[in-house]
Parts: sequence; C-alpha cells; structure tokens
Amino acid sequence: MDGVPALDLSALDPEQAAAVRAPRGPVCVLAGAGTGKTRTITHRIAHLVANGHVKADQVLAVTFTARAAGEMRERLRAMGLGGEAGQVQARTFHSAAMRQLRYFWPQVVGDVPWRLLESKFPIVGQAAHRAGLGSSTDLIRDLLSEIEWAKAMLIAPEDYPAGANKYKRDAPADPIRVAQVYAGYESAKTSADGLLLDFSDLLLHTAAALEDFPSVADEFRGRYRSFVVDEYQDVTPLQQRVLDAWLGERDDLTVVGDANQTIYSFTGATPNYLLDFSRRFPDATVVRLERDYRSTPQVVSLANRVIGAARGRIAGTRLALIGQRPDGPEPEFAEHADPTAEAMAVAGRIKKLIAKGVPASEIAVLYRVNAQSEPFEQALTERGIAFQVRGGELFFQRPEVRQAMTALRQVDNRDDLPDDARGGAELITLVRAALAPVGLTAEEPAGAQAKERWSSLLALVQLTEEVVRHDPEMDLTGLLRELATRAEAKHPPTVDGVTLASLHAAKGLEWDAVFLVGVNEGLLPIQHALGDNSGSGESGIEEERRLFYVGVTRAREHLTISWALARSEGGRANRRRSRFLVGLVPDDSPASRIASSAKGPKVDERKRPLCRVCLKPLIGTYATMLGRCRRCPAELDATLLEALTQWRSEKAETLRVREFVIFTDTTLNAIAEQLPTDDTALALIAGIGPKKIESYGADVLAIVASRLRVTSGKTAGQK
Repeated sequence: MDGVPALDLSALDPEQAAAVRAPRGPVCVLAGAGTGKTRTITHRIAHLVANGHVKADQVLAVTFTARAAGEMRERLRAMGLGGEAGQVQARTFHSAAMRQLRYFWPQVVGDVPWRLLESKFPIVGQAAHRAGLGSSTDLIRDLLSEIEWAKAMLIAPEDYPAGANKYKRDAPADPIRVAQVYAGYESAKTSADGLLLDFSDLLLHTAAALEDFPSVADEFRGRYRSFVVDEYQDVTPLQQRVLDAWLGERDDLTVVGDANQTIYSFTGATPNYLLDFSRRFPDATVVRLERDYRSTPQVVSLANRVIGAARGRIAGTRLALIGQRPDGPEPEFAEHADPTAEAMAVAGRIKKLIAKGVPASEIAVLYRVNAQSEPFEQALTERGIAFQVRGGELFFQRPEVRQAMTALRQVDNRDDLPDDARGGAELITLVRAALAPVGLTAEEPAGAQAKERWSSLLALVQLTEEVVRHDPEMDLTGLLRELATRAEAKHPPTVDGVTLASLHAAKGLEWDAVFLVGVNEGLLPIQHALGDNSGSGESGIEEERRLFYVGVTRAREHLTISWALARSEGGRANRRRSRFLVGLVPDDSPASRIASSAKGPKVDERKRPLCRVCLKPLIGTYATMLGRCRRCPAELDATLLEALTQWRSEKAETLRVREFVIFTDTTLNAIAEQLPTDDTALALIAGIGPKKIESYGADVLAIVASRLRVTSGKTAGQK
C-alpha cells in the first residue's frame, strides 16, 4: 500500500508470524509473559495496512496504561504508522473515550458543558458525611474504590446492595450506606455550571452515545473499522460495553492476553471475555505465544512450576513458557528471622549487585501490600542506596513538587501566553522555564538536600518529556491533568534508583534483578483470600497464585524469593513460608535455616562486629545497630534521646519525609548511648554513612555537644 514500507517478518518466530498473517477478522493471541506480544500486535497492524485490508487511520488499538499505549505508538511510528494525523491510533480506553466524547458531545448533549473531575476524594468525603459515615482518609479511599468497582461492573447506586451480596464484596460499610454515598457522589457531579465526569463516566457516556444515537454510531464506525485490544484479560464489563459499541455487528477484532495473569478482579476485571472469545466468534483464529524472550531458562522454569500448580478454568489456558535466553543463575531462596533482618539482607545483596554493574534502576523489591515497604526503605536508606516507591505518595507530597505544581498552574492561567507555546515540543521548554524559580538549574547543585530537591524537579521535566513523546499534542493543561491523575493514583515518575513496588503495581514491568519479599502464608496468599471465592467460581487463592506468578516473571536474570519467620524483630517465629513455595525450594537450599541456627552453617565469628561492652561477637540486627549485646548494660542519656527525637521530628516535617528516613529509633538510641563528638565517631555507629553525616552530622553533633556541656557543668558544680 502507498506510503507503507515493506513489512519484514523475518525477525518473528513462527507463532508470532502466524498471528500477524491471520486473516482479517477475529483473532485471539494468548501471549505469555515476555513472549513479544507488543511486537506481534504492531506487526499485525502493519500487515493489515500493508495488504490493503484497512487504512492506517481506521485502526484503533487500546490498552490499559499510558506507558503501554506510548510504547505501542513508538513502535508503530518506527514502522511509519503512528504518531501523526491519519495514522494508527494507540490509546488507553479512557483516552480514546475522552477524545470521542469531546467530538460527539454537542450532538448528544448539546450546550451543557462538562469537565473532567481531577479528584473524587472531596466529593466522596462529603457524600460519606451526609450518609452518617466517618471521614477518615482510609474509609473515604475504600468507599471511592468501591464506587469505582460498581461502575466498572455496570452496577447503579440503587443496585449496589444486591451486587455487593452477589459478588461477596468486603464492603467498607453497610451496603445500604455505601449505596447512599454512591448516589450522593453521582448527584454532586451535576450542577448549574455543567457536569463533572470521572474516568468511568467517560466510558459510560461514550457507550451510551453510540448505543442511543444511530448517527453517532454510523459516523464513528465509518471512521474506525479495525480494533486491537491488549491485556484483554483485564477488561471490565464497562470496558467491554464500550468495545461492543465500537464494533457494532462487525468482527474485525484482535485481542491479546493471558488469563493466568488476571490479578485485578477486585477492580471488576474479568478474564471471561478472553476465555469465551472463541464461543462468541466461532471462526476466530487462536494463536499461542510461549517462547519467552525476557527471562533466563532458570527463571522461566520456576515460573512454569508456579503456575503449573494452578487449578480451575483459568488454569486450563496456562501457557508452558519456553526460555529463549542463555542460561543464568538459579533463583535463590532465603529465610530470615524477621522483616528487619530480611530487609537488611536484601539491601546487602542489592549493594553487591550494583557493585557488579547491575544498574540500580534495573533492580526491584516486590511485596504483596504497600505496608511492607517500610523496612526495605529503611534498609536501603541505611546503605545509601537510592530508591523510588512505585505507587507511593512520597514524590507528590514533596514540598518542591508541590511548589512546582503551583508554578505550572500559575503559568497555565496566564492570558498572555501564546497557544503555540503551551504544547508539543514547546511544552518541555515551558516547564523548564516555569521550574527555574523553584530551583531547577542547568547543572546539579552541591549539597545533599539541594541535590534531592533538584532531582525531584528534574524528574518532573523528564516526566513531561515522556508524556510529550507518547502524545505530541499534549499541552500544559493536559500535562497538569496527567500529573493530578498520577498523584491520585500514586504513580510517581521513574527515578534512577531501586524500585519498591507492590506486585499489582509491578504488572507490565520488568527488571534485571527482582527480590520477591515477604512470601509468607497470610501475606501471599493474603489472609482475606484464604476463604474467598468472590462469587466468580475462582478461589481467591488462585488469584494470589497468579499474582505470585506475575512477580516471578518480572525478573530477567536474578531472582530472589524470601520470607521471615517473625512478624517483628525479636518476635515469636510463628510464621511459615507460603504454600506457593511447596515443591519449589531445592532440597539443598539453606533457605529453611537461619544463619544463627544451630543447624545452619557456622558463621565465622571473627567477621562479626564486637560488643563494645563485653567484646563478644554481636548477633542480630538490633545488637549490631546499637553496638552492644542486648543484655549488656549501657548508660543511655534520656534527655539527649528526647532532644534528638524532637530534632528528627522537626526535620522530617520540614523535609516532608518519614522520620525513619532521617534516622531510625535504634540509631538515635545508639547516639544517646555512645555520645559521638566528631564525624569519625558518628561513622562508627551502624546506619550512619557519609551521606547521613553530610546531611545531618552537624546538627546531631551540635545537640550532643550541647548536652555534654550541660552534664559537665552539673558535674563541676557538684564537685
């Protein structure tokens, strides 16, 4: 076809090529982790266009994240098919719906204005208050999530109590009260000034426009004739309704997915549309992609064994991955006394990997729930290893980021700014200029705090570059909306450091080295899944197994799986490793023994730090941090400890970080015991490295010196 370069399929494997060459019509690609599904999708689109089956601008490809849509656009652009007007459209469901709704709104609704709701939290909070419920942040978030689930399931407010019962929802309050909040939220979005629409509303109104207005449906279906849906196992009933409205009676649809990576059922996602695809389209072409190009054979083998134990209908579609990379190290398993010891060990292993040349940005620590991140944040901080908490709130809560957002909003509100200076390539220059007064300089400044502030501002610029690369038409108003969405979704930009993330947040990502931590019974599988079947016929345990499988398949080469026997340091060893590890841990692995156990290998005591009181080797994280055995006597200056604690609290509030990021309680105890008087003495205390000394050493030494002057004065007076 004119303007489309010849398509080279020589780089594809036989199964990928079969999916690409499948005739126009319904195609289902069952693609395992790391099997090259994005390459297959983009080549299929190019094949359809090159052979005249469809014009480029008649193809709409949708996926679930802006990052995935951007990657698809970049690959299509390299083929001469994406990124410009008249080319293939690759968007998220919500982005595509918003674009269509803005176009068709005047035909459907008329002059009634609408705008996108940037934050649902205040409105849900007000509705909860009117319904007589509490106003705690956790409750409002739970109610918000429940409303989003109901809308994704096409459940109206008046039908919520019955729906919650049918699907066995763990509602955050009495279902009737939740329904009242839901109804109040929906009512509050309508006012004399127009309508406020949330992301679910974009889909609902788009579907309704196509369903209820034949002229709208005819115009849309005349424009788009071929559809591609990625991650089809994650489609919700609401998204499927939109897809059905797009298709009409046609069947030119390619879907790609893996039912054994279904991990979002709590949001309304269901693999049933993928599993039933051949029933809906009996003539569909089905292709299985099982050659794994991401992970080493060792990681692939472990992944196959994890999912091989699955049960139920979804498990019947499991793909037996075949590793295509050269051999790598065997996955490692490690058992620890408590989460603190686990975190310290992981941080030590990460330090070694970085020293061997593995970039920090290619290392991830993955856990089941966000609350597990704290000891790992602490351990990495102690080691001076940079990290980012993916899905965490820290980035958008930083004072410099808040100031930057304010500066950008002020620029966006200016009337004297030319329209062509607000978007596209000019947007990056505009953002840099707006952030200059906030502290973004051309060169990295000196000083730890200044560098940290500068890095946050630079991360915003880099995020802008990423957004513009994915959407060249993005303007400043759209960027601010994107940043607000990321802040609400706890999705910070990528920084050059180790990634800490929940297993759910890690979906779709990959790293050279992955540490799966806290793989304990009650955590993975999570406690509330043990008796759950969610009304879907698939047990909660099976979804947890799939979540573990997703975690394993994030690793390209290095994979370490660990767990702890106690819930807290010094606690009873009453936890056990996850049931998912049965049959996975090799018989010769030391993972079932702790280093200090009598059964374990004898540790060379000469390499252990010594107690400063009795000079015996120190055992345990707490003792090592304090520099003395637990039972050895030590004089702790309680007044000094109180002063240090107060200083830390004020410092944390100023820097908008959690207190342990500055110094842990144990480190403060050690300072109050050892009374360091210079940087050398500070450095001898575990947990205080060069970066901590540079940032906080002068403050700490001044507090200690002040206390010593008081005590020496009292001693002199007594004499």
